[in-house]
Formats: sequence, C-alpha cells, structure tokens
Amino acid sequence: MTLYTERPARKSGLRRRNGALALAVLGTGLVLSGCSVANSGEASGGGSAAAASDMLRVVLQQEPPTLEPCEANLTSTGVVDRSTITEPLIERNPTTGGLEPKLATKWESKDNRVWTLTLREGVKFHDGSSFTAEDAAATIDRAVNSKLGCNVEGYVFGDQDLAVKAVNDTTLQVTAPEADPILPLRLSFLEVVPAETSDTEKVREPIGTGPYKLEKWDAGQKITVARFDGYWGEKPAYAKAEYQWRSEGSVRAAMITSGEADIATGLSPEDNIGDLGVSYPNNETVALRMHADKAPFNDIRIRQAVNYAIDKEGIVSSLYGGRDKAAAQLVPSGVVGHNDALQPWPFDLEKAKQLVAEAKADGVDTGAEIDLVVRSAQFPKIEELGQVLQEQLTQAGLNVKLQMLETSQHLTYQVRPFAKTSGALMLMTQHGNQAGDAAFTVDQYMASKGAQSAFGTPELDALIKKADAATGEERQKAFEEVFAYQNDKVVQFAHIAHQTGMIGKAKTVDYTPNSSTGDELRLAEVKPAQ
Repeated sequence: MTLYTERPARKSGLRRRNGALALAVLGTGLVLSGCSVANSGEASGGGSAAAASDMLRVVLQQEPPTLEPCEANLTSTGVVDRSTITEPLIERNPTTGGLEPKLATKWESKDNRVWTLTLREGVKFHDGSSFTAEDAAATIDRAVNSKLGCNVEGYVFGDQDLAVKAVNDTTLQVTAPEADPILPLRLSFLEVVPAETSDTEKVREPIGTGPYKLEKWDAGQKITVARFDGYWGEKPAYAKAEYQWRSEGSVRAAMITSGEADIATGLSPEDNIGDLGVSYPNNETVALRMHADKAPFNDIRIRQAVNYAIDKEGIVSSLYGGRDKAAAQLVPSGVVGHNDALQPWPFDLEKAKQLVAEAKADGVDTGAEIDLVVRSAQFPKIEELGQVLQEQLTQAGLNVKLQMLETSQHLTYQVRPFAKTSGALMLMTQHGNQAGDAAFTVDQYMASKGAQSAFGTPELDALIKKADAATGEERQKAFEEVFAYQNDKVVQFAHIAHQTGMIGKAKTVDYTPNSSTGDELRLAEVKPAQ
C-alpha cells in the first residue's frame, strides 16, 4: 500500500467557519546590439526604502497573460497564482522534492490506480464558500477531463482522463486508467477552484483558497493582491502585495537598488544588482525545438547540423559569465531519468556545413526560410541569445529569420495546436521540470502527441510508455534510454544550457529563493527582515 499521512497539525493553524542585448562577443567575432523591447521604460512614481512595510512590491519580467489556474504551470502565470492566490491538493517541496499536504492531508492507494484523498476541513474560498470534495473533483474534471484545453492537461496528464468521485465532503477518490505510481505528484500541478467555475470558458481572474486574494488587475500596469483574512493557515506577513513588470533586467535591478521594489525576478549580475542579487539553483533548460513538417527540418541531417553549429560553451561563457552549464538533454542533474552519460553536442561548424551540403546535394531545400521564434524578456539576455543563434546558424548555411514575440503571441507557437509560420518553425523553449521526474518532460515535449512536442516516432513513444510505467531503478534506466534515443534517432531538440537563477532582494526583506522561485513565488514565505 502506498500511503501518506500528514503529521498532526497545531490546532491554532486551522480555522473552521460556516457559510457558503547589452553586448555579446563570441568566437565568431560578432558584436551584438540590443533589441528595443516594449514596456522597458524606467518606473515612475518613485517609492523608497521607507515605503509602507505592509506592502510587498514585486517586479516581474512580464505581465501574466492570464491568471487562469489551469494554466499555472506556465511560468508567467504560476509565478503569481501558485500557492499565493490558488493552492493545490498536494504540494511538492522544491528543496527536498518530497510531497507535502496542502488542501489534502492524506493520500493512499492499494494498487497505485485508485487513490483516496482525505481533504482539509475548515478551508474557505475567497468568496466565502467552503472547500469540499465537490470542488476538488470539479477542479480535476475541469483541468483534465474537459475540452477546455488547459495547458496543465497536456503537460501533466496527456490524453488520459481521470475518474473522480466525491465520496463525502472530506473524501475524494481519484482513479487513473492504469496504475500510476506518481499520480499524487501529478495532482500537485492542479490549482483548486470552486465547483461553480466554468468548464467551457477559461477565467482571467481566479477565486482560490490561498493566503492572498486578487484585489485588482490594472491591465498593463500592475496586479494587487490582499491578505485573505479567512485563510486556513498561517497569516502572511504582508497585508498587500503589488506586482509590476519591466522587460529590461537592468531596470528591474535599479528598482531594487533605488528602493522602488522589494523583490525582482529574472536578474543576472550584469544587471548591476550588486550584493542585492541572490543566486539560486534553477531547474530550467533552454533549447531549440525544430518542427520537421517543412524543409529543411524534414531532413535529420539539418537538425543535426543545428546542434553542431551552436557554440554552447561560448554562449555560456560570454553571455552568462560561466554560471550556466552546456546542456545535453532537457532535464538537469537531480531529475529522475537524467542521463549522466550524455554529453553536449560539440561545436563543429565545419561538420554543420558538411551536413547542410550533403542534404542540399540530395535535393533538400536548405535555403528554405527558418523562423526562429523567441519570447521577449523570458530570461536574461534572451534577445542577445536569439541574435547569436541566428548568426551561428547562418554561418552553417541556413536561412534563419529571428522573430521576437511577446508572451501571448509566443504561446501560440509553444503549445498545440501550433500557429502557422511561413517558414520552418524553430522555437526557443525554456523548460523547468518542477516535479523532479522525467515523465513531466518527455510526455509533453517528446511524445508524438505531446502538448509541446513538434513530432515523435512510434519507437520513441514505446520507450516513453515503458518508462512511464516503471518504478525504482528501472524507471531511471528507462528514461535514460528515452533521452539517448532522442539525441541519436529523433533530434527534435538542440539543447543549449541548464540555467541558474537570480533575484534581486531588498535588505528589508527576508526570503530564500529555491528552484521553484521563478515559477511560483510563494508570497507567504516572504517576511520583513529582522
């Protein structure tokens, strides 16, 4: 039997109520200039270190496209939503990797297929209604079983639906189509919403059970959240929090050093943050995803040439000060299934040129346009990185057009059904495996029908299915085989780097970032410095 039970909680912790391009120089000798980016002006209206301590001020890289809870696995949404406005049934500890109770206090299964969850009592939604098993069941139905098209469905659950049953107000039964030993981990990606939430239309402003409730969203300006007095858990330190966004890292850093903000995300030392910058282990990996439905990517030799043409070590050294690590796969060390034996493709421009020439000689249209789609302000120096990649692939003999897009536009190319491009699509993706298990990467990014997979093969699909069903050492070995097969036989990806993260933190704030900070900044963990 698989069993988890919460340790006894302090009674005082529970409540019950009635009622419803700066500059980059690589081995090519290329000098790059910056791209103009929208929403990058200096903040106005001041603020200072003497600002009211009851207000926490956060500056992000970009405005969230939505706060829809079933899209919270997207970084730009989850950084505001997860465990702040909304909460999951089960929460993964980003430091230990273990699962911890949130809205569920216990979960157990005799066969890893039928799971029974005991739910926390005394929990209220922000509208005053009580949280029950009906809400938990409706949340799963809405995000996983409906036709709403939630990103979390493809990312975490794939095509398989779950059978859910509210046994009583505090007991939920969840049944998978087949034995699934990591179902509790999958459930940790679902943010709970009231049963009345529409399952035919997505919501922009959610009602949750978290320590903060959404107070106001001034589109294009800021988002304000307020402490929820009816919260079941520990009262957060700040009465309110305000999110703003600035696309330029140097501007976000200046807001910290000038006292205009308390926390800034997505920084690097080059942003002049000084000793107010705090580095943390990041599980994000940057890669290029190539779509094989058009020339020249319909020939594997071109996809191989892309891998050889990218000077990953040069990029890590020149753009990121050697802090990142050249990547050979989509998950970093520490994730179950990471293949230690894989090495990054070597930088070999002549080999890249040779492969392009061979493909051209065999009739492949190697001059066909390639649309390199990159999201503005997604992470530090991304504009410069896009320009470097365009230049390096051009030197290999490919015709690359760079497109810098805002978040909402980029998402249309990131997730199925993919938007059409005039040329062959090559998308820069930043993937963070927050679950610590390779299933959450390969099911979405490598399976033939994966939500963020451009294509696959029957052989790779079979390897993925085998790995998904395995446990223990067999699971590790099976996923290692998946990553090796991708690099050898499929080559959908050109991996670039495993990243490190940095936030800016005012001296008035006490907060320790972790591997999940970039995806879910839990405001309840932030406290005034003593």
